[in-house]
Amino acid sequence: MTEPIAGWIWGRNLHPFLRLLSHYAGYNFDDTDWETIEAGVQETDDEAPDGWYSYPLVGTSVTLSVALAQAACGEEVSVSVTGAETLDLRLRTDTLLSAFASI
Repeated sequence: MTEPIAGWIWGRNLHPFLRLLSHYAGYNFDDTDWETIEAGVQETDDEAPDGWYSYPLVGTSVTLSVALAQAACGEEVSVSVTGAETLDLRLRTDTLLSAFASI
């Protein structure tokens, strides 16, 4: 098992980040997924070990587990993705994190 890919993105970018990540996993991310995640992230805290929310993206090619937590004092969302075993998927995930932290 490979190391998780972790970073942060702006909270406003969480939805498009998850849509693209799901696409790369072969998972059909829909409004129900978004509503569930949006509710689950509300009470999270990235500084608390048990303050994270996890959601599986079970795709046709891979299953990713995405752990999310809001920053205690900011608009950032910390993200940790496990299950990205291939170099291609690891690179795409890392690129998404970098892109959605910068826009």
